[in-house]
Order: sequence, then structure tokens, then C-alpha cells
Amino acid sequence: MTAAEQFTAPLAFHGEGAVWSRSWGGLRWVDMLAGEYLTRNDATGQISRDSSGSPIAALVRPRYGGGVVIATERGFTLEDLDGTRTQLPDLWSDAGLRMNEGGCAPDGSLYCGSLGYGAPAGAGSLYRLAADHAVSVIFSGVTISNGLGFSPDGALMYYVDTPTRRIDVFTMAEGRPVDRRPFAEVGDVAGNPDGLTVASDGSVWVALYGGSAVRGFNRSGEVVDVVELPVTNVTSCAFGGDALDTLYITTSRENLPDDEQPEAGAVFACRPGVTGLPVLEYAG
Repeated sequence: MTAAEQFTAPLAFHGEGAVWSRSWGGLRWVDMLAGEYLTRNDATGQISRDSSGSPIAALVRPRYGGGVVIATERGFTLEDLDGTRTQLPDLWSDAGLRMNEGGCAPDGSLYCGSLGYGAPAGAGSLYRLAADHAVSVIFSGVTISNGLGFSPDGALMYYVDTPTRRIDVFTMAEGRPVDRRPFAEVGDVAGNPDGLTVASDGSVWVALYGGSAVRGFNRSGEVVDVVELPVTNVTSCAFGGDALDTLYITTSRENLPDDEQPEAGAVFACRPGVTGLPVLEYAG
């Protein structure tokens, strides 16, 4: 087992979407329900907070030419280096749905999934934003579309639909995920799988919301490490630092009484003995 230490103050109510990139100088994560994203500069330790322009900001990723792509409540927003923003057309009008989690693919596209408020069964879908800004539905019928990542060689995609309590794996064929099958079961432990990240050795690390932990699985789907945290709601994780050897972990205060777990909403960090992969960027 590995213990995580508190890395930031509890700056987010519902911290999510951890990602580290040299292009913005450090760690970035989302205060999802506030529609904001936070950035910690590794060189200075300074933390900035920016609005996504939406009540809900699900994830933020770097773009090839600079700037960021943001998954907002009902679609995507592109931000240029100079701060100019272009909001792409909403993907739906149903006020009962919102975007949730995802990540970029090796081909430069962005995958992001949705869910229904209250998590009605099968209301969500997984979307693909291509480099030319065209959006397609990869599949539907998911409940809480969540963590997503790719193997080091890009041949596999790992994916979480939280209520299944497992990580699934797909084979990438002509740039699209096919042949969905179980990769790893969370097992008889507290918590449900949330965000995930993939290490350079092919191991998969998944945050357990409600479980006070991140679990690491080897390429065969066997548990190789458990990172313990002092707070219940663990939401996402990402490798970062100059050597990509630090695992950053976001947490949430959602559904917690005000007088409990004062560290909830902070980012935690540890070094589990493996290194991560450079963040995949969006090509559009």
C-alpha cells in the first residue's frame, strides 16, 4: 500500500479531471460544479482559477497549437492562447443531461462521456470530438460515463461506466474502440470507479469515489497497489512532474457534512514507483 499526502488546500468543492502538462507549467484540475478550472504552476507554486464559461466544466485538455479544449455542460469550448473562446454547438437541449469525463486519443481526437442528473440508467453516451470539430456518438446506454485512457502503444482504450464497478477495455481499430470486454473488477471493497490514468508500464490506476483510495491494476487486471487517502470521495488521478513519477489525486466534498473531512476538496499526491505517460493533446 502507498499513502498519499495532501498537496494543496481544499480549493474545490468537487475536484475532478486532474491532468499535468508542461504546456501550462504544471497540474490542472476542475472544480466541476462551479464551472472553473485551477492550475498550479510547478515553478512558483502559484495557483490560478479560471472560469470555463459554463455552470459545469467536466474536463480540460491541452491543444496541439496551444490553448485548451474544455468539455462543458452540453458540449465543447475551444480556448486559444490569447484567451479567445469558441463555443461549439450544444450536443443536446435536454436540461437533464451533462458532460462528465474523458480524455484525448492518440489520433488527437477527444472522447468525453455524459450522464443524466440523478444518474438514470442508460441515459449517457460516449462522444468523440474529431480534429475538424465534428462530433460522433461512439456508443450510448451508459449510466455514468467516467474515466478513460489509452495503453502506451495506443492499441487499447480503458473505460469506466461507474455503476458496473469495473474497468472495461476496447481494442482500437481504425481509430475507433471495438470489442468491449471487462479488464478489471473493483471487487468487494468500498467505493466505485471514477477517473483513471494509465502508466508507462501499462498499469491502470483508478480513483474510487466513496472508497478513500486509488487502486492500481497491472496489464493483466490484477491489483498491484492501493493508494490510501484520508478522505472518502476520490475522483480522478494523473501522473505529473518533470519525471512523470508523481500521482496527483483530486477529491470532493460532495455529500459531506461541513464539519467532516476538512481536507476533502484538496489535491493529494504520492509516488507509487511507476511513471506516467505524457498527456495526449487535442488536435483541433
